[in-house]
Amino acid sequence: MTFIAKPKVAHPSLPRNALGSTRRDYEGALSTLCAGCGHDSITAAIVEASWALAIEPQNMVKLSGIGCSSKTTAYFVSGGHGFNSVHGRMPSIAMGANAANRALTYIGVSGDGDTLSIGLGQFCHAIRRNLNMLYIIENNGVYGLTKGQFSASADLGTKAKKGETNFQPPIDPVLLAMTLGASFVARSFSGDKEQLVPLIQAGLKHQGFALIDVLSPCVTFNDHEGSTKSYAYTREHYEPAVHADFVPLQPEITVDYRAGETLPVVLHDGSRILLRKLDAAYDPTNRTSAATHIQERMKLGEHLTGLLYIDESQRDFHDINATPDAPLNSLPFETLSPGSKVLEKALAAYR
Repeated sequence: MTFIAKPKVAHPSLPRNALGSTRRDYEGALSTLCAGCGHDSITAAIVEASWALAIEPQNMVKLSGIGCSSKTTAYFVSGGHGFNSVHGRMPSIAMGANAANRALTYIGVSGDGDTLSIGLGQFCHAIRRNLNMLYIIENNGVYGLTKGQFSASADLGTKAKKGETNFQPPIDPVLLAMTLGASFVARSFSGDKEQLVPLIQAGLKHQGFALIDVLSPCVTFNDHEGSTKSYAYTREHYEPAVHADFVPLQPEITVDYRAGETLPVVLHDGSRILLRKLDAAYDPTNRTSAATHIQERMKLGEHLTGLLYIDESQRDFHDINATPDAPLNSLPFETLSPGSKVLEKALAAYR
């Protein structure tokens, strides 16, 4: 990947957080994603949340897999530690790093393909172990890097770029996470900064596995057969001089609606999704009623957004495994390698 650094020029009157840093200090490289991509809106929300929490950049670990979503970690908190893993394997890298140093703040950014297809097994085990991290899914329902095939989160009846209809039911990461016992589950929309930023802040501060499924429109592969603005239609009716795709400049999709309201959102291709924001009377501490409520709204074609479920009583990965408080790299050699007799005793316990 090629990344372009942003110029570090900041106005002297920019507001500063408790560390004396501005929002510019929490930015990364210039984005190379398509103009108007919802993923860039998520990046902006992560920057805002990290700045507001005054997280020290050197204490943040950013992890990703493969896909358009994997580029996001390059676009925020340039001073943090970053690791771009193999496709679908980000959770195991996060687990290893977290086990070695529990004192850092871990945030993983993945896509619906990276998480719900090749990475589904690792995603499930990270939840089961209640790994202390924020896991953000940038969910657009397509494989953007390989030209728009259906992902495992594509809705029934949705059409791909060349007109194919999806007849397979989707995997809902929110319901899956709740079934597996996740202790923090939320859903939002990339253009709803007012809702998304505090959810990210809450997820970063949560002790345990925090999932935020963010619906994020794809500006390039959400067109469908029958649209006069689709690439397929254009190629059928015009004789191109060269065979090339053009990604048109699109405005960012933003929304503003109150708690308890349902809002239809028109995407770049003219298709529509329904968002419903949780009302004040909703109880996010009851797993059974939360799952029922989500499923009821799904039957109406609505994507329920907000903090869907939270349980702060669950023990996290470190409590369950009684890991040391100190990072492994700070422990003396004698503690890390106590000798062959201690090793023999430990192995005997498994015989």
